[in-house]
Amino acid sequence: MFQESPIYDRLVAERGDVPAQTRREAERVNRELEYVMRPLRSSASFAPADRPAAPGAGWQRTALLPGSLPH
Repeated sequence: MFQESPIYDRLVAERGDVPAQTRREAERVNRELEYVMRPLRSSASFAPADRPAAPGAGWQRTALLPGSLPH
């Protein structure tokens, strides 16, 4: 299916198989995120279906004015 590519082979020999390493790392991160998000998915099923969630009920990051420090 793939033809010989001496340039790619040489790069892999010099630098390692970066696409394969990236793919493995992306799969690892994906598994980790699925594990971390699982409790949120299961607890969402306990929320009342007849009442929508209130806006701003989740985590929010608030902005600070320039020069102001949090207390």
